[in-house]
Amino acid sequence: MKPLRWGILGAANFARKHMGPAIHAAKGAELAALATSSPQKAAGFEAFAPGIRVHDSYDALLADPAIDAVYIPLPNHLHVEWSLKALAAGKHVLCEKPMTLQADEFDQLIAARDASGKLAAEAYMIVHHPQFIRTRELVQGGAIGKLVHVDATFSFFNDDANNIRNKPEAGGGGLRDIGVYTFGSARFVTGQEPVAIPYAKLRMDNDVDVFAQVSADFADFTYTATVSMRMFPRQEITFHGDKGVLKLTCPFNANDFDAATLTLETEGQTVTTERWPGVNQYVLQVENFCNAVQTGAAYPCPLEFSRGTQQMIDMVFAAGGQRA
Repeated sequence: MKPLRWGILGAANFARKHMGPAIHAAKGAELAALATSSPQKAAGFEAFAPGIRVHDSYDALLADPAIDAVYIPLPNHLHVEWSLKALAAGKHVLCEKPMTLQADEFDQLIAARDASGKLAAEAYMIVHHPQFIRTRELVQGGAIGKLVHVDATFSFFNDDANNIRNKPEAGGGGLRDIGVYTFGSARFVTGQEPVAIPYAKLRMDNDVDVFAQVSADFADFTYTATVSMRMFPRQEITFHGDKGVLKLTCPFNANDFDAATLTLETEGQTVTTERWPGVNQYVLQVENFCNAVQTGAAYPCPLEFSRGTQQMIDMVFAAGGQRA
């Protein structure tokens, strides 16, 4: 089976450091092209992917008949526009999160995906990591008894006014940048959706959210989260049942922030620890995408799932008195 030939729209640092190398390393994939007008930025990709074709515009890359799929790491406010253009050009699309700025924007992406017959998905890598697949298996399998409460935290410090995360016109803010992980991970593991957001305290700076404290009600459990771009780096998610507690201490940036580790404590003070050293969730994401295109297998993170996470973000903005 021929590899899926990939192009990248834009020479973003994240693409150069993580997704470009992941596409280059993934089975069933070939990193074939890059769109950038900067020779200096292109050199960073040529260092690990010699021979990569460099187009001087996004449109030129989309017009390249030798490209099957595109990865889009552009600023948030450009995601919908270029995802739609890529689908119209007959390319499969993997777009960075958040793929949209509001949940209803997913509807046109879903319609375009269905009309094109191509795969389109948000680059939500954590659901491809075995620690989350294992967590879902344990929680839904009753390893901690009846789930009562989920608590999630994700924070880092970034007050650089020139960074796109701090620019409202680029769709910046903590909830869109990392709230997708605290919210989407709970949805993925439990298979449930929030029914209400009884409390959301947001702190804004230059019209972007830099701190959010959230409580949510799901059908069978309660949920709390802290998301911040102005706190010391921390990430953790805990699933607390009536028969045990399951904790992930590096759920989102596995083997970058720390080692991917799952700890399960059950009755009788029995503690089980599982670790996944060396697993690259970005490579797994690309391989699952390629496999879905090449074999028709179900993709672990369809647009409908991503729409649900964005819907929860919209609910939090509304509960916090802010427009999404």
